[in-house]
Amino acid sequence: MSLYEQYPISLYNNLTKEKVKFEPLTPGRVGMYVCGPTVYSDVHLGNVRTFMSFDVVFRYLAYLGYKVRYVRNITDVGHLVGDADEGEDKIAKKARLEALEPMEVVQKYTNGFHDVMRLFNILEPSIEPTATGHIVEQIEFIKQIIDNGYAYEANGNVYFDVKKYNEDHPYGELSGRNTEEMLSNTRELSGQDEKRNGLDFALWKKADAGHLMRWPSPWGIGFPGWHLECSVMSTKYLGEKFDIHGGGMDLKFPHHEAEIAQNKGCCGKGGANYWIHGNMLTVNGRKMAKSEGNGFTPEQLLTGDHKLLERGYSSMTVRFFMLMSHYASTLDFSNEALQAAEKGYKRLMASINLIDKLPEAGTGKIDEAKTAELKASIEKAFADLSDDFNTAKAIASLFEISTSINTFYQNPNQLAVIDKATFDYVIQHFKGIIFDILGLQNETSGGQNAELLDGVMKVVIEMRKQAKFAKNYGLSDQIRDDMKAIGIQIKDEKGGEMSYSID
Repeated sequence: MSLYEQYPISLYNNLTKEKVKFEPLTPGRVGMYVCGPTVYSDVHLGNVRTFMSFDVVFRYLAYLGYKVRYVRNITDVGHLVGDADEGEDKIAKKARLEALEPMEVVQKYTNGFHDVMRLFNILEPSIEPTATGHIVEQIEFIKQIIDNGYAYEANGNVYFDVKKYNEDHPYGELSGRNTEEMLSNTRELSGQDEKRNGLDFALWKKADAGHLMRWPSPWGIGFPGWHLECSVMSTKYLGEKFDIHGGGMDLKFPHHEAEIAQNKGCCGKGGANYWIHGNMLTVNGRKMAKSEGNGFTPEQLLTGDHKLLERGYSSMTVRFFMLMSHYASTLDFSNEALQAAEKGYKRLMASINLIDKLPEAGTGKIDEAKTAELKASIEKAFADLSDDFNTAKAIASLFEISTSINTFYQNPNQLAVIDKATFDYVIQHFKGIIFDILGLQNETSGGQNAELLDGVMKVVIEMRKQAKFAKNYGLSDQIRDDMKAIGIQIKDEKGGEMSYSID
């Protein structure tokens, strides 16, 4: 029996508003799409949490034996300021402000995104498509929606007709919003407005003469709408119907709602069977936001360089902290919570480091009850993970095994009565859950610690290089000084290269 048959998954489906048994379209295979970043700025902690949550979903499905195709896109065009159909493209605006080509902006922040993902040991997806790489497919998708009667062209723009769509399909089914109420609460359109009603959203936008990112289309020179991109890329790589679609809670409306409408408007199918959303971050009980003055970056969290942080925390401490909360619940940052997570993480790693020091199990008379109790702990951890990917409860079960390992080390006679095959099975999956599913790395053992430090410093040095390249010498000096304060010297070498040494 495969592990996925032994531990069937149930998950909360935001589309149906209930926890249901997970049944992939094709037995043994899973298609999963997660909305990736818009690469116009540095990665924020909300991104990290979202992608870490789905990293665990990806890892767990694969560990259970599923063959997973995980698609996570890069949005490099079409995401307008304010997330609406008006305003400037976020990437084009950044390019104009920094006097760069848009694709330079895209490359810079895509590199930065990947650096941060590696820093927190978030696996690469199976496929990472870009919106600009699928312009042809997006145009064809729009053509089909128009042919099906759910979109219209107006002065070089193409809009999705929500009112017409709602005659045949329930617009608002994911977010639970009532279309009639939304229409009644939408401002009355002016005579100059090209939309038929205020809920209609852009599939293709006409590019004015100063727009930096533009392509030819049957409707004139323009660029695709933000919502359209994910519908097209998910459909291309996973099919008109696939298993899981994920993203942050903030994307549920209008982005994911629009995706479902576009997919049905084009193909008659709504994309994913299961819709999963991660929740937001708070700091000391208040929403994390720049306007609140409590929004710190991943780098600040690692270095401690923020007024709300008492000190820095390692990347694995941060990962462990995030996994101590269910993905669908809010996650509150505080120094106390981070320090508690640090202790918990070190406790698990200490147990890992003790395993090789234990004597052989099963050398005495086997105690069936104690053997069964040990096995039940690992089975409970699997059951927790299969219950809507509940990492918080799974970690609690892992701590039970950690306690047993400490007991066996201090009292070898208690290990002697544990069946060896059972003990080996428990340890195999104890390590598997910690490293392969939760994605933790051991920062407390010599060789792995040195390797991890080297990886972290490559990221830090690359950030300092980017700061110097952008002539942000204040940030460059700050990174150097902050690292020096914790005993790591960054040295400037010839040719713009950098190295580091531990004081």
